[in-house]
Amino acid sequence: MPRQFENLTAAELYCPRCRAARPVRERLLLVLPQADLHEYRCAACGESCGTREVKHGLAGAARAAPGGARLRPRAFP
Repeated sequence: MPRQFENLTAAELYCPRCRAARPVRERLLLVLPQADLHEYRCAACGESCGTREVKHGLAGAARAAPGGARLRPRAFP
């Protein structure tokens, strides 16, 4: 059976400023040797809603390794 969820991306996340689930835009923040770091921003107000880390394969390709994508919600005070 093929792996279905190797590289997840979010369409909507909870926005702390809007206090509701809103559509998000993904933005590349940082390119590291072992992974790429992406940030999710609210499409309505621009507030940061979370990050995603995409790990590179063994050869350093720009694709996600199996189980490499992780969604991290933004910490709320």
